[in-house]
Amino acid sequence: MKALALALLAAAAPLAARTVTVTPGAGAQERLQTALIEAQPGDTVQIAAGRYDLTDGLSLDVDKVTVRGAGPNATVLSFKGQQGAGEGLLVTSDDVVLRDFGVEDTRGDGIKSKGADRIVYNNLRVEWTGGPKETNGAYGVYPVSSTDVLIDRVTVRGASDAGIYVGQSKNIVVRNSTAEFNVAGIEIENSYNADVYANTARKNAGGILVFDLPNLPQMGGHAIRVFDNRVVENDTPNFAPKGNIVASVPTGTGVMVMANADVYVFGNTLAGNGNANVMLIGYKRPFTDKTYNPLLRGVVVRDNKHGRAGFAPSFPGGKEIAAAMGGSLPPIFWDGTGTGVVVRDAVPALSLNLPSPDASVDQARPAPAQFADGPLPPEPKPVVLPPPMEAAIK
Repeated sequence: MKALALALLAAAAPLAARTVTVTPGAGAQERLQTALIEAQPGDTVQIAAGRYDLTDGLSLDVDKVTVRGAGPNATVLSFKGQQGAGEGLLVTSDDVVLRDFGVEDTRGDGIKSKGADRIVYNNLRVEWTGGPKETNGAYGVYPVSSTDVLIDRVTVRGASDAGIYVGQSKNIVVRNSTAEFNVAGIEIENSYNADVYANTARKNAGGILVFDLPNLPQMGGHAIRVFDNRVVENDTPNFAPKGNIVASVPTGTGVMVMANADVYVFGNTLAGNGNANVMLIGYKRPFTDKTYNPLLRGVVVRDNKHGRAGFAPSFPGGKEIAAAMGGSLPPIFWDGTGTGVVVRDAVPALSLNLPSPDASVDQARPAPAQFADGPLPPEPKPVVLPPPMEAAIK
């Protein structure tokens, strides 16, 4: 009886975790995809140093797998010869760690994860090596519809939408990362509970965006903290394809908050953003979703360090308003709509005093913004991720 119990226990026990190593060279596409298909929970797929010239996207749908390279410039997955229009790597499983490799020149998104809870992106590089182009893939790293997302030490260059994007997700940390020469550097969209900190967003059209949009499965974005970031010199002309929501982001915008609630922007270094260091607006486009709120609610901007800004306004009517104000605009720009919007920075702020977010700039009554004194709205609580996620990057 004891022997039978031991045999049953052995049969039920998971296989020992393995490390499966893939090397560059002939057949790398098939060998790498096979390793991802045949991986078992707990396994590591180790991609050795070298350049991998791939002709098709890769996918992973096994839980608890680590995909690891030798470094973002040492292990390079090149999709310059990609035949399809999809992602470089698509992940649809939970408890996955992606770390220490680079992805170049995908026709679609660089790395996308969908419905992948407790996903870790660590020490990665995604780049379109030809520089900013409308034909580049939309997103660099793109977790969507997930709970518990960690993006740490990720660099993205050249995305035609957003370099680092998190959408319709909950419990998010984006930190220690660099986004440059993208349309949007870092974007948090229709998400709940996010901390975006210690990042550099430079040379994008817009540095850091916090958006909420209508007609999506998850709406009502809220509880976002954007702090201790360096958001500077975002002056790359907007190269998004026409019709994309980010195509309307004015070139030269540092931090842009649109139609969100309970957002704190604090302790950031903001400079060299010709349109505005901080732009606070409601959603302007027509929509039919009756559950959608297009206004800002409870947005706080405080204790940021501001350098030169507002010297090249690019929103409609901005140049005319700047000319009337002596040639430039204050570092902080607000359309004047929404409730509970408070600024406690030691620089001027401009309000357009629009009657609604979709009102024409012809209806604007530009004036120094007035913000109520007194207690600030409650700051969102820090995001706490499951300990194994933090342990995975040590």
